[in-house]
Order: sequence, then structure tokens, then C-alpha cells
Amino acid sequence: MSDLIDEPSEGENTPEFTVTEISGAVKRTIEGTFGHVRVKGEIGRVSRPRSGHVYLDLKDDRNVLSGVIWKGVATRLAVQPEEGMEVVATGKLTTFGGQSKYQMVIEDIAPAGMGALMAMLEKRKAALAAEGLFATERKRELPYLPEVIGVITSPSGAVIRDILHRLRDRFPRKVLIWPVAVQGKQCAPEVTRAIEGFNAMTPGGALPRPDLLIVARGGGSIEDLWGFNEEIVARAAAASDIPLISAVGHETDTTLIDYVSDQRAPTPTAAAELAVPVRSELLAWVEEQGARLTRAATVAVDMRKQRLRDLSRALPKPESLLDTPRQRLDRATERLPAALTRAAQVKRLRLSEVSGSLRPATLIRRVDEARSRLADRAGRLSSDLLTRDIRRKRDAFEQISARLSRVAMGQLDGWSSRLQALERIRQTLGYRETLNRGYAVVRGDGDVVTTAKAAKKAASLEIEFADGRYAVGAGAAPRKAKPRETPPDQGSLF
Repeated sequence: MSDLIDEPSEGENTPEFTVTEISGAVKRTIEGTFGHVRVKGEIGRVSRPRSGHVYLDLKDDRNVLSGVIWKGVATRLAVQPEEGMEVVATGKLTTFGGQSKYQMVIEDIAPAGMGALMAMLEKRKAALAAEGLFATERKRELPYLPEVIGVITSPSGAVIRDILHRLRDRFPRKVLIWPVAVQGKQCAPEVTRAIEGFNAMTPGGALPRPDLLIVARGGGSIEDLWGFNEEIVARAAAASDIPLISAVGHETDTTLIDYVSDQRAPTPTAAAELAVPVRSELLAWVEEQGARLTRAATVAVDMRKQRLRDLSRALPKPESLLDTPRQRLDRATERLPAALTRAAQVKRLRLSEVSGSLRPATLIRRVDEARSRLADRAGRLSSDLLTRDIRRKRDAFEQISARLSRVAMGQLDGWSSRLQALERIRQTLGYRETLNRGYAVVRGDGDVVTTAKAAKKAASLEIEFADGRYAVGAGAAPRKAKPRETPPDQGSLF
């Protein structure tokens, strides 16, 4: 009987499942048990791909639960999830068999208070803001074209390559790299030491001190960027004497160093663009300014030339400048003899009046009185007093004479300078200067000829040039002009 009935081997009665069957069973179990749950946690990573779905992590101090919000639900949410928020999520748990993982399909989400990290960050932010470290007036202006740029970042990441490439394209500058850890426990102290180390360099030393600092790091979660939220980093950046640009994370990432830095850049590449101008654009601007300066100078010179020509046409003729003074001199000359005669007569009459009152007896009496007073005063005067008085008055006289001599010499020098200037003006305005510029004076029968009709009537013509005169029609030989000949009253200068 034992041969007819075989005992089954151990485990032969356990059914076999495929991988899909196991995944389906697990999915049904989880969805059946956790078909509707509410989970409280802090939002960590948030991802929004082009599909419109939202992927995020719910976490506490020990575990992480992946979550997904489908596009239709995400558009209806009253509060959009953000990293660091503490929320209560409502939905169901499900599995994703393709990766053997479970996740929560979130149907609603509501804030449940600030997360621990965000609460700590807000507390630090408020304390530093109260100290005035975020104030706009304390931020320094970036140098327009720094000679040396100090970069604080990881030497092995793509950030430093992007910065160097952008600087090389725009305006090549000297770059000093201070390698630091950009995440983890060593990030904050190393970044702090780098900022303080660059500031401690001696200007003009063997290793040049940077004119500008860039603190850079790529994007990441709030935990990855937390080193740049440490208080020691923020205070080191605020105390930096060198202008500092922060380029930590992507455009949506904000850390404490962004608030205290002199300039925030959304990306490391943008930080390089803020640091230096475009060399080709700068050269083009300089060339344009040079061309504008040349055009402005040319226009200014042309305007002044035209103004000079206008003013020269408005000047009077040289001979008209002397007409009025000459007329005044003639009138004064005519009145001088009569004035001298009248003055002599008045003086003679005055002398007669004064001499009529003089008598010998009166003169003798006055002389006696004067002699008596002189004798009385002479008795009171000693030779020493007279000598001192004479010496004092002689010194005063010499000082006054010296002053008068200096004043007279200065006045004579002034008159001499004015006379020389007037002589130069007279020579410049004389008609011979006009002859030197290529003009000539035409005379006919001894008079100046001013019209063609008068020239035809004249028996002979004489043309005066700067170097002499030339007779026309009379057969006379050319002759030189007299050196001090009286200029013509009117005439033809051509």
C-alpha cells in the first residue's frame, strides 16, 4: 500500500505565483487596507514635470513617504505644495509594480503648520533682519570691471565650469577658486572660512586680493542647501569688505546668504554675467563715444568759425575808428590859444588884487613878528631835537619818494603797455595791412578811383600794391610805396 500512495515532498503543495500576481495581490491588499488615509508630515522634495503632475515626499524625522498629485487634482488645490511646509494630505495608498514601491495618491492637501526646518529658518531670518543685515543701504555696489574674481564653490561640479566659460565669453578676468563642500556638515564652516580668507588677503600681495566674490552652488533640496542657511555663513557674508554675489541653487531657491549678499544671482551663470560686462559691447560703446566726440568737436569748430566770420563782418572800417578822436583833437586845438589867453588874464588880475593890498610897512611888521616868533621857538629848540626831527622826516621823505617812484614806474609801465597795444591795433587796422592780404589801391590823376566809370575818364592810373606802385597808361616806371604815406580817404581795395 505504501508503494501505491506516495508521500508528497516538503513544499510541493505551496502554489506558485508569478511576479505580476504577487504585485497585484500586494496592490489589492494595500489599497483595501489603506483606501482612505490622512497623513501628516513635512513636504521635502517637490517636482513638477511638464506632464502637469506633482511628485513630492512626505517625511518626518525617521521615514519618507512618496506621493503624487495627478494633474486634474493639482489644478484644483487651494494651496499648492511647497518644500518645507507641514501639511495633512488626504488620499489613498497604492503600489507601483514597475519599481516595487508604494506611494500615496493625494486627493487633497492642507497646511498643518510650519515644518521644523522652515520654522528654524524663519526664526534666523527674523533675527538677522532685526539687526539690519538685510538693509538695502548697507549693500555695496559691485565693481564695474574687477581685476580678480574669487569663486567659492566645489571644484568638481559643473558650476565652476559654467562660471569660467561665461567669464571667458564675456570678459576674461583672473579667477581665484577656493574649493569648499557645498552640502553636508562641512559646508557652512568651509564657506565661512573661504569668505574670511579672501578678505584677509593683502591688496597687492603675492596672491592678489579679489575685487569681487561669488558664492555658487547648483540646485537641490532644502536639506542640500541648508549649509547656506547657517548663521555663521550669513554673518560672514554680511561682514565681507569685498562685494559678494550669491548664486546658490536655482531661481526659485532662496537661502539666508541671498538676503545678506550685495547682489543675488538666480544661477551661477547669471552671477558671471553680473560680475563683468561684455567686452565686445564695451569696445563698441567706446568707439561710438569716440565718434560722437569727434562729430561734436567738428560741429563746434565749424560753428565758431561761422561766428568769427559773422563778427568780422560786423566790425567797423579801420579809418572810421579814428574819425571821432581826430575831430575832438581839432576842436581842442582850436580852443587852446583862446583858453591860454583867458587863463593868463585871470591870473594877472588875481595877482594885481593880491599885490594891491601889500605895503612895505605891513611887510616889515609881519617880518618882525615872524622873526620874534622864530627867536622864541629857536630858544626852545636844541640841535639834538632838530637833528632827530630832520632825520625822522628825511626817512619818511625817502620812504614816500620810494613809494612814489614805484607807483610812477608801475604807471609808466602800464601806459607803455597800453601805448604798445594801441600801436599794434593801429598797425593791424591800417590800410597797408589790407594791402598785405592781396588788395590794392587805384588812383587816377592824383585822386583815388572807386568806380569803373571814373577809371575810364582818368588820363592815367596808378595802382598801389603792398611792395610798390605801378603806373598804367602814363609810361612811368613802377615805384615803391612810401613807408609812412597817408592812407586814402576812400578808395578801391581789391
